[in-house]
Amino acid sequence: MTMITHINLENSETEVYCCLRNRIIRLDDQHKHQFCAGCKMFRGEAGGRGVECRWDDPRNLPDPYVVTSPQDEWQSNQERKIQLHGMIDTTSQRTEETKAG
Repeated sequence: MTMITHINLENSETEVYCCLRNRIIRLDDQHKHQFCAGCKMFRGEAGGRGVECRWDDPRNLPDPYVVTSPQDEWQSNQERKIQLHGMIDTTSQRTEETKAG
């Protein structure tokens, strides 16, 4: 995996994808204080337009990577490559319940 800076820009409802919580969140002062302030991935506030986070990402992405759709980013982060018996590659996808919970 590669360390990638994710520039998560807020959508019209001030939402971004949060890797720490693996969900779409409203990027408000409460979230910033409760989660961003202590998060090792946090790198800044994207010039006041969202949040910058740096984490080990298994996807083939440019660095930095700009995210404009929290929904698409959440969906993309639910897909995982797995190996069965060391021979077969397949894609596993988490359920929609993960997004809501």
